[in-house]
Amino acid sequence: MSVVAVIAKVMPASPEADLEKIKQEASKELEAKGAQNISIEEQPVAFGLKALMIKFAWPEEKETEIIESTLSKIENVSSATIEDYRRAFG
Repeated sequence: MSVVAVIAKVMPASPEADLEKIKQEASKELEAKGAQNISIEEQPVAFGLKALMIKFAWPEEKETEIIESTLSKIENVSSATIEDYRRAFG
């Protein structure tokens, strides 16, 4: 079973969205789908809006659409996209 390193970008619906709640829900949902070693960083976008950059290990045989659809369904999330996808070694 090969593993890939994925970075997903999650945009909240507004600058007032509770990022901590989104982080917790994203971690919980991704772990349930098979993600491992999840880390989340906030990245300033503009006008107080911050994106969440979620980095994690993902089983290569699983579809990436699972990631995007799972993250997009979280409350107060405007969009979720895969920013980077590459095979992990070691």
